[in-house]
Amino acid sequence: MAARSRCSHPFPGADIAIHVHLVDQPFNPGALLGPFTNAHPGYGGLASFIGAVRADDDVRALELLHYEKMTRPGMEARAEEAAHRFELLGLLVMHRHGVMEPGEPIVMVAACAQHRRGAIAAVDYCMDHLKSDSWFWKRELRGDGWHWIEPREQDHSDLARWSK
Repeated sequence: MAARSRCSHPFPGADIAIHVHLVDQPFNPGALLGPFTNAHPGYGGLASFIGAVRADDDVRALELLHYEKMTRPGMEARAEEAAHRFELLGLLVMHRHGVMEPGEPIVMVAACAQHRRGAIAAVDYCMDHLKSDSWFWKRELRGDGWHWIEPREQDHSDLARWSK
């Protein structure tokens, strides 16, 4: 179920360890992080990453398009893989779609684990997959119009290290 209201708290308790949300409205990462950690007592390490629309290269807007029947199951499968691979206590993946302006959060990944290395690695793993192996089509609005964005060579290299 996608969280659709602004700054909603999509995880009511610790009974569910994996929380994947695809939203079309702005979200407040700070308002989500506290309840997420409270829902997973006993963690020894917490790591998080928040990605926002960059204002470089005259970017005026970013649009992420997706096909829900592929995007959501793909995100959920990746989250399950990360949770098992890194022995997580909890994982939150929040991803926007639609048109966003510079400075607005696009993605948030937070992980709780018994130890810091598992949490840090899980966030890195999730972000590398979301950046290079995801189910979104991205384009930027600049002064001269819309431009499609492809993953960079570095993004592919970052992703490849997880298959070693």
